[in-house]
Amino acid sequence: MAIKNDVAALLEQRRGTAVSGQELADRLGVSRAAVWKAVKQLQQEGYRISAGTNRGYILEQETDVLTEAGIRLNLPEKYRDVPVEVFRTVESTNTSAKAAALRGMPHGTIIAADGQTAGRGRFGKSFYSPAGTGLYMSVILKPHKPLSDCTYITMAAAVALTESVERICGIVPGIKWVNDIICRGRKIAGILTEAISDFESGMAETVIVGMGINISTSDFPEEIAGLAGSLGVFAERSRLCADIAAGLLDYAESDDRTSLLEKYRERSILPGREITFLQNGETRRGRALNIDDNGCLVVETSDGTEILRAGEVSVVGGFSEE
Repeated sequence: MAIKNDVAALLEQRRGTAVSGQELADRLGVSRAAVWKAVKQLQQEGYRISAGTNRGYILEQETDVLTEAGIRLNLPEKYRDVPVEVFRTVESTNTSAKAAALRGMPHGTIIAADGQTAGRGRFGKSFYSPAGTGLYMSVILKPHKPLSDCTYITMAAAVALTESVERICGIVPGIKWVNDIICRGRKIAGILTEAISDFESGMAETVIVGMGINISTSDFPEEIAGLAGSLGVFAERSRLCADIAAGLLDYAESDDRTSLLEKYRERSILPGREITFLQNGETRRGRALNIDDNGCLVVETSDGTEILRAGEVSVVGGFSEE
């Protein structure tokens, strides 16, 4: 197993270029036969590795296998040592991350999965998570801040996610307050932030930030088929996971909330739109005005101005596909 993982890591470093079997053997201190066996195992797991006489082994550019080695390779040096756990299938990465946090896993730990059997969204909703077509990940944060001061973390996750998608995929998605990511009029990603707090002190001991991104997902369940969508482009999930996690950690460790809020507002797609929202069990209607300095949604209604600190909103008439 160790040889296979080491071969994968070396090929990841030289993605798209040939690496001879002898070079791999020399660097790992094993036989060429052991390298050949490791390559065969990797090919069976979905790695697109071509090989030929006098050409060496080439990990093809559009290989997409979510791995710990691939994520770690793409993390910036300052985060290269954070724990990374990758699973083929989990109930949900947030559930696994909470269990890991209770085991004492540190700030920055990344949990990722190829698929989820019970992916979760806000308000108890499920998140469709078929294997191999999306990126499902959670990051453990230890903010050491009052629980009331942690609302910015969801905003940080939304900005980090949209910036990474733009940087890596060339697509510019928008943010629907507070945690939905929209592209071409459809939801392509969601964020679920959960806190483990000390009720006596009011401090957030741990915050779990879960994110699910539809990359090539199709054939959605009927109840979400008209709302959900995918990026629809090739995205190397290990690289995307690392980039999002690094961005989130940067924002979480920064005290510059003003810059974060500006970026969130720039990507917000609600201001100026007619929306409906639930308040005291009643569905109300209004026009979204802006995001205030506390990250709340300011809404103009027939009764005046409302400040929404949490909840779920819907756009009247839906989003344009443009």
